[in-house]
Amino acid sequence: MNEIANWYKKDLAYIHDVGFSDFAIKSAPGIIEILQKHNITEGLIVDLGCGSGLSAQEFIKANYQVLGIDISRSMIEIARNRIPEAEFRVKSLFQAEIPPCNAVTSIGECLNYLFDEENNSQILTVLFERIYKSLILGGVFIFDILEPLATGITQGFKEGEDWIVLFEKEEDREQKKLTRRIITLRKEGSYYKRDDEIHHVRLYESS
Repeated sequence: MNEIANWYKKDLAYIHDVGFSDFAIKSAPGIIEILQKHNITEGLIVDLGCGSGLSAQEFIKANYQVLGIDISRSMIEIARNRIPEAEFRVKSLFQAEIPPCNAVTSIGECLNYLFDEENNSQILTVLFERIYKSLILGGVFIFDILEPLATGITQGFKEGEDWIVLFEKEEDREQKKLTRRIITLRKEGSYYKRDDEIHHVRLYESS
């Protein structure tokens, strides 16, 4: 497995938390609604790719227990500070132990990321089998995936009070992969500190 600290390092984790929180916050009520429709009103939710704990915070508010797992130490540090009553672990979601639970969630393209070199369709199938075995009777698995978009190369930026992020996305239709090149600039005193990350994402066609 690749070095865990290479992705969503301190600055990008901070920027993602303060500047790109909408999806996690807005998706949480829908997830809770699905759980309640399946008569899951309490118990343990295992959140794979939990990020900075934004979804976990909403699950805790709804009286669930939460185990959050993420490959980014910086994300987990934010999550632990945000929700001390939840449990968080730094681990690849493809290798983490999944205890018996009422639900497993993986939202935000987590299953697509190639942070772990072992991520392929075979490993994904094994993960799904492990999740199935971990769910107690009546439990549910809620996840999303990123599909090919045929967008070619796109560029953009976003800025906040003390940060700027620039990104370029390039899709390889033949390889079914998306590459994101990310430059972060975070203010420190009178200067901005730069950091760079490259994220590779596997794209899956829906059936």
